[in-house]
Amino acid sequence: MLSIKSISKAYAGRTLFANASLQINRRDCIGVVGRNGAGKSTLLSIILDDTSPDSGEIALERGAKVGFLPQENAPTGDETVIELACSFSPAFIEAARRLGAIGQAHGGEPTDADYEVFESTGGGALIAKARQILGGLGFKDTDFDRFAKELSGGWIMRAHLARLLVQEPDLLMLDEPTNHLDLHSLIWLQNYLQNYSGAILLISHDREFLNELVQYIVEIESGRITRYTGNYEKYLVQREAAETQRLAAYEKQKKEIDRLMRFVDRFRAKNTKATQAQSKLKQIERMEKIEAPFISRKKINFSFPQPGRSGQRVITLQGLAKSYGELQVYESLDLEIMRQQRIVLVGPNGAGKSTLLKMLAGVISHDTGERELGHNVEPGYFAQHRSETLQLNRTVLEEMLDTRANVTEESARTLLGGFLFSDDDVFKKVGVLSGGEKSRLALAKLLLNPPNFLLLDEPTTHLDMGSIDTVIEALSQFKGTLVFISHDVHFIRKIASHVIHVEQGKLRHYPGPYDYYLDKTGQLSSRATQTSLSNGSPARGGTTTRPEDAKSRKRREAELRQALSKKRKVKQDVIDKLEAKISAIEKRQVEITSQLELPETYTDGGQAQQLNRELMEINDKHDCYSDEWGKAVDDLNAIG
Repeated sequence: MLSIKSISKAYAGRTLFANASLQINRRDCIGVVGRNGAGKSTLLSIILDDTSPDSGEIALERGAKVGFLPQENAPTGDETVIELACSFSPAFIEAARRLGAIGQAHGGEPTDADYEVFESTGGGALIAKARQILGGLGFKDTDFDRFAKELSGGWIMRAHLARLLVQEPDLLMLDEPTNHLDLHSLIWLQNYLQNYSGAILLISHDREFLNELVQYIVEIESGRITRYTGNYEKYLVQREAAETQRLAAYEKQKKEIDRLMRFVDRFRAKNTKATQAQSKLKQIERMEKIEAPFISRKKINFSFPQPGRSGQRVITLQGLAKSYGELQVYESLDLEIMRQQRIVLVGPNGAGKSTLLKMLAGVISHDTGERELGHNVEPGYFAQHRSETLQLNRTVLEEMLDTRANVTEESARTLLGGFLFSDDDVFKKVGVLSGGEKSRLALAKLLLNPPNFLLLDEPTTHLDMGSIDTVIEALSQFKGTLVFISHDVHFIRKIASHVIHVEQGKLRHYPGPYDYYLDKTGQLSSRATQTSLSNGSPARGGTTTRPEDAKSRKRREAELRQALSKKRKVKQDVIDKLEAKISAIEKRQVEITSQLELPETYTDGGQAQQLNRELMEINDKHDCYSDEWGKAVDDLNAIG
């Protein structure tokens, strides 16, 4: 359907593509990956004919339609959300308006031509399709007749995505389509695209999205376009093997060139050997030189600082209520978070996840109820606006080093490299950074000196896969408590040990990782087959398996539940006993501290000494029991 033949493109002396080729066929689903600045967005721009290659050809099948969703800043005018979703045909919109099928009837009396245009372009079925797609992407029925320009940039991008899905172009090109989606709408989009009728070419830093969706990976690196068969995980295996082979070939050729050059250098001045030396030089010139391979960045080698230790109970919410005008978000909300828990908040858009995160952080106040922080708890909240706290007149490195953490310049630069600030980038002024770069800098700085109660709202936005791995590495080392919101399933799987589902002002706890939550809510098995607007065709790259007999499945599930229940009960008994010991110690700590604050305690020197000795002993016991409790909780979570 689309053929890219031998294209070359350079900017300011830097080569993005050198004699690169790519073939895209109908029903192909291709993920485009590569380092920041490798040329991913430029490739899409060349296909769209917005950018011309320096040489080469782009051939699109006659009559094939191409649709494109940029990362951000898609335009909008005076149309409503539903009109924008259907706006690939202006004639259809005008006809639908006059017929009263969209919004209020206006523009004069409908004509026979209006009826003909309306029906030939899709009619009511197309509008119904647009409504269903908008609903899948998180819009409510009450949003459909709102003016799109009233929405935030992220919601406008969702409406434009809906427009493309309604249009169904033969080649759908998406540049970071998941950036503006919450977890539920992301899963909906993933399932929908698995049955998409055309070809898909997408850039994404969400590896789980790529794993579930694509059949091929196209890597852009060192001017080459290399196509790999399989999803992202299979691509990683193939790329590592290819890098190993390329490095071996490069080293072998380099040795051969060195050997030939030694002969040339030794004998080129001798008359009897000059002809042979010249022959060796020509042999070197005729060689097709193998470029030094780019070795993909390995895991960042950095020891992240650890925060001070908090009490066992980090925060308690009792009877909290929160409203925005007439909208009641929470009423009588109760929640207790314990030290070292790693909780992800999930739920539909508008359920109140960000509101809960902000109340936990103390960023916004609650209407009624109590919010009580535990002993020595220091909350830290990260959202996009956090980047506004950066000092614009400083360099990136200066801003990074402005911290209470004891960190060297070398360590700071190592961490900055993990967030795509390398070489001279660290000397850029903060004021000239893009919004995404400022967000990356703010997150890197937060991880350099984290509080012991970390609250993160979509921390992986604007990050590439290498930077996401850096954040995962940091949070894997993090000894504090974490509550976060994310739509990156790979990130959630790597980090979360608990899941809290938020919906209609209610919280439901799942004391296990993300797959445990999916299993308990029935989403794990349904993800492979669920699709909205399914046309009955098999999912891309999917395989057909014989469904398990219902009776056998129920028996197997019952046996599994019983086995897991026994394991959980054993671990829970251990946890309960440790919690009782910890509670008793904390009670005694308060008693001793109160006694030590009394003047009369020091009239008898022996009493004060004895109390201090006891306090030191029970403090050690408290730490020991707390560590045992944390391990027992981790063991319980691992059982699922």
